[in-house]
Amino acid sequence: MTAAPSSLPSLPAAPDLASCEGHADSSALASGKGHRDENFPVASWLVRPDARAPVLTYYRFARAADDIADNPTASAEEKLDLLAAMRAGLAGEGAPEAMALARVAQARRISLTHAHELLDAFERDVTVNRYADWQELMDYCRLSAMPVGRFVLDVHGEDTALWPMNDALCAALQIINHLQDCGKDYRAIDRVYIPTRMLEMAGVPVAALGEARSREPLRGVIAALASQTGELLRQSSGFARAIRDARLSAEVAIIQRLAEDLVRLLERRDPLSENVHHSKPRAGLLALGAVIGHGARRAFA
Repeated sequence: MTAAPSSLPSLPAAPDLASCEGHADSSALASGKGHRDENFPVASWLVRPDARAPVLTYYRFARAADDIADNPTASAEEKLDLLAAMRAGLAGEGAPEAMALARVAQARRISLTHAHELLDAFERDVTVNRYADWQELMDYCRLSAMPVGRFVLDVHGEDTALWPMNDALCAALQIINHLQDCGKDYRAIDRVYIPTRMLEMAGVPVAALGEARSREPLRGVIAALASQTGELLRQSSGFARAIRDARLSAEVAIIQRLAEDLVRLLERRDPLSENVHHSKPRAGLLALGAVIGHGARRAFA
């Protein structure tokens, strides 16, 4: 993976990744981020208690792997070794987060494909830092985002016929995160998810993502990608109503509403210099409106 730009301040020394058992240990790379720090609800109080624990187990697995892939100081070789330990844990002995998920999947009779695909995405993050076009970006989301929602649906015993709408929503959430963090990702780890062909057609050098403010051509690219993401959200607009479980259905309705609002923010604002995240009060109001509207639609469907 290409080194971070030289204009960055000095980074701390790479952590020691060897555990006392002689196996790679990812705890030194932990970001400290938890499920309450995410853009969108993760196993909120709306989710059934018996489903919340399995979903959080999957989240902890995903968070540990994500922290490995996104660490700015560990080498590519170290990251791939740690991700291999995650994969080994799914099969028996390895990273504790993966072993815990394997036990949940076995108890629930859920395929571990959703976990393996996620690891495929994080391995790709270590070795790939540019995406040429929308199709390549969607192929990445197929591994990095869509399995997350599929796992949640499987935990709730929902029909696989819902997967296409799930996939559209999860891909949209992923791209929203990419756009929000486009400057940070470039500066910290030289990773760019905005399709390079879109940048080239607009005459925008990749280095423009390292500037303090987006110039008009880059703003146009970001707005266009946000609008394209809005199309994914139109594809997922019926997802919440199609979910049988009422509590999960309500949570998905909230996520859909938050995502739609963030897309509008990204169409208007510059993520390099402006706030494109929800404040807690705004997120709360949007969530309340989503639940009320969703409940009314289900009641009179």
